[in-house]
Amino acid sequence: MKFLDQVKIWVKAGDGGNGCVSFRREKFIEFGGPDGGDGGRGGDVVFEAVPNLNTLIDFRYQQHFKAERGIPGSGRNRTGRDGEDCLIRVPVGTTILDEDRETVLIDMIEPGQRVVLLQGGNGGWGNARFKSSVNQAPRNANPGLEGGETWVWLRLKLIADAGLIGLPNAGKSTFLSAVSKARPKIGDYPFTTLHPNLGVAHIGDKEFVIADIPGLIEGAHEGAGLGDRFLGHVERTSILLHLIDGTQDDPAEAYRIVRGELAAYGNGLDEKPEIIALTKTDSLIPELVEEQRRLVEEASGKTVLDCSAVAGMNMTTVLRELARHIEGRYHSEQAALPDDGAEDGIRESWSTSLDEDGGWRP
Repeated sequence: MKFLDQVKIWVKAGDGGNGCVSFRREKFIEFGGPDGGDGGRGGDVVFEAVPNLNTLIDFRYQQHFKAERGIPGSGRNRTGRDGEDCLIRVPVGTTILDEDRETVLIDMIEPGQRVVLLQGGNGGWGNARFKSSVNQAPRNANPGLEGGETWVWLRLKLIADAGLIGLPNAGKSTFLSAVSKARPKIGDYPFTTLHPNLGVAHIGDKEFVIADIPGLIEGAHEGAGLGDRFLGHVERTSILLHLIDGTQDDPAEAYRIVRGELAAYGNGLDEKPEIIALTKTDSLIPELVEEQRRLVEEASGKTVLDCSAVAGMNMTTVLRELARHIEGRYHSEQAALPDDGAEDGIRESWSTSLDEDGGWRP
């Protein structure tokens, strides 16, 4: 399935049905009077968040949605049927914005959530509504009111607990494939990942969802590389895992580039809690690992972890730190989570054999 995370669609609520002009005509009934019924109400435009969707690809083939118009009234005081609602199903995490993409209209964040975006027009009154002592044979009825219509943007922001960020080829996809059953494309060249991926990681009795997005490069907020449009998929996360390639010459500069892009993007991403980890440290001698870690710690002012998804080094430590931040119980949960030296226990369920593309598969 192709991944599509933003589309523009046109929606219209149903118009109300027209009222009816009718008079009762029966044998032996000389003055039957008006009996025109009211028109039915137009259908609403309703959005529903469903948990079994993860892309907006369906909207590539249909961009126009219109609710049914209300049925006109008829004689014998019969009211027209209401129009059918237009139900639009979207993935959980979809944000609905106005045509200019400046105002958030609806944020669909709960499975099963239903929200009416546009209400259908009311049905018109039949001539029976207008009869009175001074107007005993009204020959007028109201037309149905028009339903609203508008263009809206749908933007999908994946629901995840933790987000992976970093420069291209920093090992994000390899990390995700090692700690979950996700199978993102992995290669030894930049921009292997072209769309976000989700995976469910387990540590002890805890599980959480990790989102992997395409890498950022300097100037991404201005459209360089794949741009920063995929950063929206980590806006809902509670913590960011910043992966830095430990084999590059200047890891501190790599850290500053990504942090600069987060600040330029805004929406509070640069204020989220962050865990920093050097990757690919199995390719370095211990002295060089310490030197690279020191450079990043001086640039960030934070403690830096090191790991290798291919060799399975220190993966438990990184996952434990993520779980602690996500749960928000750093001390109370420490006893329930594996200790630093519990790699063997974790690997009882995670195979250490290398697969054909060099990944450490669970």
